[in-house]
Amino acid sequence: MKSRVLLATALAAAALAPSAAAAPGLLLGVDDDSLKWYAHTGSLLSIYRDLGLGAVRVTLDWSPGESFPAGQDRTELQRAANAGRSIRVVLAVTGPASSPPIDPAGRASYCSFVANVLARFPWIQDVAIWTEPNSARFWQPQQGAPAAYEALLAQCWDALHAVQPNVNVIATSAPHAKPGPWYANLGKAYRASGRTLPIFDTIGHNAYPESSVEAPGVHHRDSPMDEGDLDRLLAALHEAFDGSGQPVPGEGRVTVWYLEDGFQSIPPADDGLYNGTETDKHPVSEEEQAVQLTAAVQLAYCQPAVGAFFNFELRDESALSGWQSGLLRPDWSAKPAFVSYLAAVAAAHAGTITCKSQ
Repeated sequence: MKSRVLLATALAAAALAPSAAAAPGLLLGVDDDSLKWYAHTGSLLSIYRDLGLGAVRVTLDWSPGESFPAGQDRTELQRAANAGRSIRVVLAVTGPASSPPIDPAGRASYCSFVANVLARFPWIQDVAIWTEPNSARFWQPQQGAPAAYEALLAQCWDALHAVQPNVNVIATSAPHAKPGPWYANLGKAYRASGRTLPIFDTIGHNAYPESSVEAPGVHHRDSPMDEGDLDRLLAALHEAFDGSGQPVPGEGRVTVWYLEDGFQSIPPADDGLYNGTETDKHPVSEEEQAVQLTAAVQLAYCQPAVGAFFNFELRDESALSGWQSGLLRPDWSAKPAFVSYLAAVAAAHAGTITCKSQ
């Protein structure tokens, strides 16, 4: 990790907005695998605290046949798990897109793997089952994927609740890979199975806009289901599961978590921190990123069915082919989005965000 001087530069932004203690309501966090990459996590935890974050999502890789992380994966899990004593850690357990757990042996391996992790680290109680299984980028083949994912959710829900009765099993989905038909087919598979117990406790929907210039509240008629399309997402879930044993958001403790959202910014000219060629067709200025992020948090706060919002990610990738939707630059200096997110988190905690009447 860079020096504490650079971290202090990032943290200095905290003085520009009041801190606030967490309160019941919208859970706000970041997606940040840095938590598993660095041997000393104290500086990262300081950043999380100064932002007022309630959670951090970390990915964990599974390989077919694996029963517990080994080698470097075990070391990284240990780091993230230890941090889980100080902040809520959400594990997103995924694997190779070409080898998802689609048969009984794969499901048994995957669910046992996750159950063993929770048994070893009982203070971790939030697990996302795979990442965006409705996207061919993460789950191949897509033919038969809804039924295979339903079977995986069912087996993992049983296994994880046996280890931790209060575990939060999160089903995930991508916004631009036909989530409506996906959930319709997931519901069909659930009903056909004859199951009466739930298969998920939370819907973890990644709510990226069509482009970083698009306002978070834009409503789409067709396939995409972004943050402004929550009504369509909820309608799809109700149609899929109403009258079954699976509660939908608004019933019991089930909510929608925006597990990933973010707006890519254009790096400052000639700062030397970034390299390569920009692949985002419509990135925004750092200042506009801050405005977009504030609007996204405010919208999530005002959506009663939404329980959490996570910004992807904490720190920009230096390669422009990657993501520049972070709150910090690659050298750990604060972007305007750092200050705007801090202020939005504080406002959400304080309950000072004004929602328009519906």
